[in-house]
This record gives sequence, C-alpha cells and structure tokens, in this order.
Amino acid sequence: MTPLSTPLPPRAFLSLLLIACLFGANHVAARVAFNHGLDVPTAVAARSLVTAAVVALLYLWQGQPRAITSRQRRVLPLIAALVAVQSLCLYSAVARLPVALALLAFNTFPIWTAAWAFGVYRRRPERRVLLAMPAILLGLVLALDVFGAASGLDLATQWGRIGSGVGFAVGGAMVFGLALALTQHEVAELDGRLRTAVTMALVGLLALGGVAWQGGFHWPQAIAGWWGLAALTLLYGTGITMMFTLLPKLGVVGNSPIMNVEPVAALVMAWGVLDQRVAPVQILGSLLVVGAVMALGLRRQRG
Repeated sequence: MTPLSTPLPPRAFLSLLLIACLFGANHVAARVAFNHGLDVPTAVAARSLVTAAVVALLYLWQGQPRAITSRQRRVLPLIAALVAVQSLCLYSAVARLPVALALLAFNTFPIWTAAWAFGVYRRRPERRVLLAMPAILLGLVLALDVFGAASGLDLATQWGRIGSGVGFAVGGAMVFGLALALTQHEVAELDGRLRTAVTMALVGLLALGGVAWQGGFHWPQAIAGWWGLAALTLLYGTGITMMFTLLPKLGVVGNSPIMNVEPVAALVMAWGVLDQRVAPVQILGSLLVVGAVMALGLRRQRG
C-alpha cells in the first residue's frame, strides 16, 4: 500500500520546487504565445504530442520493459481524459487572467487531491499538511490580489474581471486532483516515463478532437508566439515527466502542497517577461507562501 507521504530528503524537496518553477515558466510562455495568436486546443495538442513522442523515444532507447496490467490499461485513459480537461481549463484561465492569478486558483489542487483520496480511497491526509494549507492559501490570496485591494478595484468589479478565469482554474484543479489521486493509487508502479508517454499521447489525441471541432489549428502570428510555444512545450514536458515520476513515490497528498510555490514563481517571472507589476502586499503574501512551503519541506526532511 502506497503511503500518503514519506520523509522528504533535500534533493527531492528541491526537485519539487524545480517542478513548480518549470510549470510557472510554462504558463508565462503560454501567455506570450496566446498574446500572439496561439489558441488553447492547439497549444495542448502540440505540447502533449511532442512530449509523448520525446518521452516514448527515450523510454524505448533505454530498453525498458513495456508491460502494462489490465487494470492500468483501464485507468490510464481516465487519467489522460482528466489531464486533458485540466490542461484546457488551466490554459483557458491563463488566457483570461494574469498568469499568477490563474495559478492561484488552480493551486487549490492539493486540497482536491486530499479530498479525492479520502472520498475514493479513505486515505486521511496528515494533520500538519491540513494546517499548512490555510497559511499557504492566505499568502496566495495576498500575493495575487484576489480582492482587488492592490489594484484599487471594488470586490464586484474585480470578480467581474476574473470570475470566468477563476472558474476555469478551479475546475482544472478539481479534475487534476483526481488525476493525481488515481496516479498514486492505481498506476504508481508503472514506470513514470511510460506513464507520461501514454498519458500525453492520449491527451494529445483528445486535444486534436478539440482542434477539429473549432475548425483547425490556430498557430502564433509572430515570432515571439512561436518562441512561446516552443518554450511552453519544453518546460511542460520536463515538468510533467518529473511530476509523474516523483510524486507517486513521495506521496501526492503529503507533498503536493510544496507545488504551491508555482504561482509565486510565475508572479516573479510574469513581472519580468510580461511587465505584470506587484504591490507591497503581494510581496508580503509571496513571503508567507514561501515561508509556509519551506517550513513544510524542512519538517519532512526531519522525518
């Protein structure tokens, strides 16, 4: 039986922080591409199919066994469908919101992961993880100006601007939480590279259906958009492979809160690349998030 969490060595903790930064950079690159004509189904299809091809070639080149059990064959398409929905939802949120704000709403996924693990598998999350989540979320609320205080907008006006994007992001978080819970409990024993290749191939095929439904591909209309597409593909492919390889071994429910540093990383990168400014209260929130995440990680290193 896979534990909810295991003691987290420094290298693994830093690896999770790296994954968070890769995903944050991926979404900044995606926003650049969206600003220059790329649309969401095209982005998901290109990113997923390229990732699947590269990981599959690497897996085959290394001569790994390819056995998949009948139960894993049944569950993998469901995980792929969930990841496809999550990808479309999150990129839709990134296209409508400042990158970091979209990631704030999406990064409630550790809560949904814990809820799904308890609801489906009756696995209780650790009490300390539950206590850390409110501090992390409070920091994210401050960092990303959810209530419009830093921008000088009233609550109704702010939510009129961000409501649909937040809905897409939270919906993506819900389905991604289920995908992570299923990954840990159903296919954790499957090689992470094979799991990633199969999942991304199925996601890419589903995204191609979305491309066909909207009338064809919509590629970037400027060189900056093509660079954004190339960067988001590379960053996402690296990050998702590391995530599906590491998290099931470390315990998704116990360690996925560390991924909440992703919106803060995106906030900094979006400031530099997209000129999205931050207010002092947002910096305070960022420090709260980083402090809570570091405290959680150091506690796990002590075991």
